[in-house]
Formats: sequence, structure tokens, C-alpha cells
Amino acid sequence: MATIAEHVKARVADGDRIAIRFEDQTVTWAEYVDACTTRAAYLQATLDPSAPPHVGVLFDNIPEFPMWLGAAALIGAVVVGINPTRRGAELARDVTHTDCQLIVTEGRHAHLLDGLDVGDAAEPILDVEAEEFAATLAPHAGASIPEVEIDEHATYLLLFTSGTSGAPKACILSQGRLEAASSKLVEMLRFTPDDVMYQVMPLFHSNAIITAFAPWLVSGATAAMRRRFSASGFLPDVRKYGATYFNYVGKPLSYILATPEQPDDADNTLTRVFGNEAADLDIARFSERFGCPVIDGYGSTEGGANINRTRDMPKGALGVGAEGTVIMDAETGEERPRARFDDAGHLMNPDECIGEIVNKKGAAGFEGYYKNEQANAERVRDGWYWTGDLGYRDDAGYFYFAGRDFEWLRVDGENFAAAPVERILARHPDIVLAAVYAVPDEEVGDQVMAALELRPSAEFDPADFDEFLSEQPDLGTKWSPRYVRVTSALPMTETQKILKRLLRRERWDVSDPLWWRPSKAAPLEAMTDANRGELLGRFEARDRVAALEAG
Repeated sequence: MATIAEHVKARVADGDRIAIRFEDQTVTWAEYVDACTTRAAYLQATLDPSAPPHVGVLFDNIPEFPMWLGAAALIGAVVVGINPTRRGAELARDVTHTDCQLIVTEGRHAHLLDGLDVGDAAEPILDVEAEEFAATLAPHAGASIPEVEIDEHATYLLLFTSGTSGAPKACILSQGRLEAASSKLVEMLRFTPDDVMYQVMPLFHSNAIITAFAPWLVSGATAAMRRRFSASGFLPDVRKYGATYFNYVGKPLSYILATPEQPDDADNTLTRVFGNEAADLDIARFSERFGCPVIDGYGSTEGGANINRTRDMPKGALGVGAEGTVIMDAETGEERPRARFDDAGHLMNPDECIGEIVNKKGAAGFEGYYKNEQANAERVRDGWYWTGDLGYRDDAGYFYFAGRDFEWLRVDGENFAAAPVERILARHPDIVLAAVYAVPDEEVGDQVMAALELRPSAEFDPADFDEFLSEQPDLGTKWSPRYVRVTSALPMTETQKILKRLLRRERWDVSDPLWWRPSKAAPLEAMTDANRGELLGRFEARDRVAALEAG
């Protein structure tokens, strides 16, 4: 097993070849390695050797991000990927939980840290766009590549993912595991130094790290970076940079396909696209429209389970799992029965067949969560890796995704827990109880739904509610409910736990007053029967009715 550090060092031989293109800026491989060594020397001089060598990185996708990733790799330091959509106390918690000694950021995100208690990371906070940044690094310019023995099994990255506990978990990723996974991808997709990798998925997320950053470094290709994904900017960027590869997670294909179609869309340089969680219909349409094959799969940040697509698999399936992958009943520990379908392909036995996706041989690939033994124990039980994802399997062995546990959601490729959103909603003076849960998106992934129990005599005002949401400084950018149900009493178990499974199954097919956003960022409006019919039509048009049946 090799290390990421070895690949940084290997790029010295690439000299003046272009490593990074960003806006109108270019960085050669020689300049990249020099930037990594300079930053590595700074870290060696700055970090307290008696504390964890953890560096929080709070950037958009800019060249500084892979530079600090390379710097940390060279000296065995740890990069903590900080999500810039987090706010307030939740953001501060991410920093302090992972024991960051230092935060490196840029001007557009530095203000997010103002007034926050980030512990030891408060001094220094390094803004790479500040005037003093160059002076800070100047004493370390021209440093030689550090001679540090790197433990391939030691922590290299802490990447946040979310579970049912309500607080994001920091998933451990070693240099060795990252190098092995990405080298396999390089071999599978046959990357060479002639490739141009269009990198717009956020580098604080495992998708971009495993399927973009590390493959770029291993292959010596060129990275064409953009701060953030833009559907309208996608094809112009591909053509501008001559991009041959694009990675994604979640809904980017849907957004790109929503742009006006042009007769010359297939006139581009893309040769392959790789990602996960795209809708079947989008995969086919994207491939046809842009003349480029799309490879979509199922995997997790934790590395414990993977399901791969096959050419002959049924519509709507994830694919075939590795040996030992099964669907389990988490309560009984028994394997769930296989799914049954009617002649129209509708799932007939969801209550019987849906369970948790488990890999009986996947525990060895899971490196754990940082400072969270309870979450580690939940993920690995009896030597098996439990994904926390729901699914079902047909008689032929094909797996289907049925969503995630009801305490956490995935919207636009971002995982987050329901509990922090519920805590924010509970601040509203008229809300007694708030339940937040995932409901299917008509294209791919989840949307946020909230069921609210109001104080006696209180009336729900959608405009007031939207104004309230806009005033919450720690409300994540993907957290605002798209659907809001107002009920006189939330359904409860005997132990006074809200029955979210029932709420999710009922969704918007209820007699309670219901509000929704017909499109992203639209204001809430009352949902009518005509709206329900329109929404069902969207699911039918996207071949997503099975997602409703599985809910």
C-alpha cells in the first residue's frame, strides 16, 4: 500500500506540465509541489507537537485546497474538511470536536468564524487572501521536501458525515486507504497525464477527495477547478478547459439536464463521468445528450460497502453488491426476505423486504469515526458493517436503494441530521413540537419535510415562517423544509417518541394543512389536490414512483 505523500513527491518529475487551471490562473506541477512543501514547512513550524496535528480547511474549490492537502500528506498531518454551509454553533462544534489547531480559510468564508468559540484554532486563523499571508509563508519558501516517515494507516483526513445521533461524525480516512481506492479508479477509468479533470464537487466531501483529488494526483492529470458547481457554467467550462472527466454526487446531472438543450451539446471533450446517486433517467439522458458514458455506483465515505451497476440490471436497481452484502432487519438480526413485484414492476412487500444494507465482510474497510465510539459500535456489529442505509434485494440479487434512516437526510448530495434542524424550528414561538424527516425528491435523493405541532390557538403563517427561517444564523443552506405539515398532534410511540416512519409514509397525502415549495427557494404556498397530482406526475416522468412506494 502506498501513500498520498509518495504521489506528491512523484509529481516533481512533471515539472512545467500544467497541474491546475482555475479561472484564468495556471499552476504547474513544479509550482504545486513547491507550494505543498512551503505549507508543509509552515505547519511543521507552527503546529504544537504535543497536540493532534489537525488543520481545519474552510475553502471553496480553489487551488489552495489541494495545496494544503498535499502539505498535510507530506508531514503526516491531518486535514479536517470544514463545510462552509454550516453555521454558528454547529460550525464551531465541527472545529472543536476534531481538535483543530489551525484553521485555514479565504476571505469569503472567514466571517463565518466571527464570534465563534473554536477553541485552540482561534489563533491563528489563516486567511490565504489576506495581505499578511505571503509574509507568513515567506520564511518557509523554497523549503525542501520534508523527510518524514509516513504511516499509511494513520489518519490523513477527517471528513464529516451524518448519522442518527444528530451531530455530524468525522470519518477517518488514512493515506493508505485513499491511495488504494483512488489507484483502483485510475486503473478502471484509465486516467493518464493527458486527462483534464473538471473538479467542482466540494473537496470537503469524500466524493471529490476519492474520485477527483487523489486520482488527479496519482495520474498526474490536469485539474480544472471551479469554486462551486454551476449547471449553466458546466458545458462552457468543459469546452474552455478541454475537460475529459467529471465526477459528481447527488443531483448535478439533473441540474445540467435542466439547462436548455442545444444541437451541439455532444460537441465536447468529455470521455467519462463517474459518480453516485444519480437518477437512472438522468444517467441515460446525460450520456445521450453529451455523448459521454456515465458510470454511477453506490458507496460510502466510511468505505465499508459498495454496490456496482451492471449493464443488464433492472431499471431502478443500484446493482450487485460485493460478496457478503445483504439486507438485514436491524432489530431481529435476521436477513430480510427478497422483494416481490407486480406485473407493472411495483414493489408489493415493502414492510417485509426493506431493511438495512449490510456488508458481512466490510468491517475491515471501515477506519472509524473520530472520538465517537458509540457511532463506531453502531456501524460495526458482530464483525459486520452496517451502512445505515435502507434497501431491498430482488430474487436475482440486485439491490435497490430505499432511502436513509428517518433521522438523517441527503439533499443535493449533502448529508445532515434532522435533530439540528428540529432544534432550530423549535425556536419559533408558536411551535410546540417539530419533526423533521426525509421524503423522496422527484429527481434523486431526499427533500426536507417538517411536521409541526403548534401552540393552542396559533395559526401557521407561511410568510412569517419563511422570514423566521431566513433569520436563523445556523440554519444550513440545504436545511429549509420544502414541505411543512401542521397537525394537531404528532403521532407518538408508547415511550413518547415521534413516529417518523409513519410521517414519512404519509408524506403529503394527508388531510392536515400542508404547505410546499413548488421549486427550489420558492416561498411556501398551500398544497392543493391539483398540486399533489402535479407532483405525482413529476415522479412518474422521472421513473421515481418506486421511491414513493418504498417510503
